[in-house]
Amino acid sequence: MDEFEVAKLFTGDSRSDIGSEAEKMRFANEVNGLVVKFRRLDFNEELQAEMLVMERIYPIDFRAYEVERRELWFEVFMDEITRLHQAGFVHRDIKRPSNLTGLAFDNILLTNSGLRLVDVGISALRDKVGEVIFKKYVEVELAELEEFKEYFLNR
Repeated sequence: MDEFEVAKLFTGDSRSDIGSEAEKMRFANEVNGLVVKFRRLDFNEELQAEMLVMERIYPIDFRAYEVERRELWFEVFMDEITRLHQAGFVHRDIKRPSNLTGLAFDNILLTNSGLRLVDVGISALRDKVGEVIFKKYVEVELAELEEFKEYFLNR
């Protein structure tokens, strides 16, 4: 690992499937650059943990920018999300549930290249969940994105 990579660790008691997460990340990466870039799967002997290695993203504080610029970033972000949905990918973790620690929208980061998505652990592919469930997930995600829009533009 270096300044350009970071890893999500999967330990023996992890409930997540590293292969499934890698597959969904690769799928999204083929559609556009919205989701953090997958690099490789690896194993850390010292930690005895599987690793999903991805690009390191350096977030910047969006509150330092005028609303007009944030509106533009949000429009591009929505275009990219729409392309992901059309291709059969839904993130499913735009807004963190209130019972979990962290900020409400901490899976959306502003970077030098615009808004980006991280953590595709619970994301879904239409081919894996079917059309009915996929449509429901997209419906929920679009509602969460409206909340994010208010948060992003008005803070």
